[in-house]
Amino acid sequence: MAKKRNNQAEFVKWFGPLLDALRQLGGSAKPREAAEKIAVNLGLDDDKLNEILSLGQSRYYNQVAWARQYLAWEGLLDTSQHGIWALSSKGENVSLNYEQAHAIFLKWVDIHQKAKKDKTEKEIIEEIEESEPDDLQAINKTDLLQVLQRLKPEGFEKICQRLLRESGFEKVIVTGQSHDGGIDGYGTLEMNPFVSFKVLFQCKRYRGTVSRAQVGDFRNAMIGRAEKGIIMTTGTFSSDTIKEANRDGAPQVELVDGEKLVEMFKRVELGLKPKTVL
Repeated sequence: MAKKRNNQAEFVKWFGPLLDALRQLGGSAKPREAAEKIAVNLGLDDDKLNEILSLGQSRYYNQVAWARQYLAWEGLLDTSQHGIWALSSKGENVSLNYEQAHAIFLKWVDIHQKAKKDKTEKEIIEEIEESEPDDLQAINKTDLLQVLQRLKPEGFEKICQRLLRESGFEKVIVTGQSHDGGIDGYGTLEMNPFVSFKVLFQCKRYRGTVSRAQVGDFRNAMIGRAEKGIIMTTGTFSSDTIKEANRDGAPQVELVDGEKLVEMFKRVELGLKPKTVL
């Protein structure tokens, strides 16, 4: 369970910082971009950013997503664009301190409590802390991640192979070799009729966090074989891992975490079907 203060959901403290971050980003941003802006503004440490929920999701990003949900219910954020968090006209000039944010939170807990008369306020808060807001549930993220996490390692490698093919890669091969620096396969990405390059990939069927050292090992295995690499995981990447993957002077390693992985499955409609919600 998330830490609470006097039975208050911890994510309430992100209401004001999220509004501020979106203003600084020009009024709208991708969810991850907004959350990272908050982390920079408040100087959040790695322990906070890397804390994981039971299903392998980042607690911090889940909390910020819940903050967005409440602000949307309050009419301070626009809900018209899926995948983009944007200030509404009402929210453009609104700043919130903790007391104001908490008042909004209590207002909507009361609304939901009346809709679920058999549940107490405490039960509703706990349910929120361990679940995901509508914006994330709409793509069945948790369900798909659980399916992927239950696959055998070779099964996850094959579904990643299929995803790469659906995303434009050619000649995608799963090597299945052990003791190969974690390289699970390779493929060719054609940029245009004149330019193509080889890409190595690694598949990590994780519930936890991929470490910085694992990125370093993968990059070492890439040397002399390819200039580009991808690590795909059902888990998450620590902030140190992300810095290592983008370190200046070293071959870049693209990182695809569980959230982005589901978005990619959604984009090519692999294992997911579109559903219109009115």
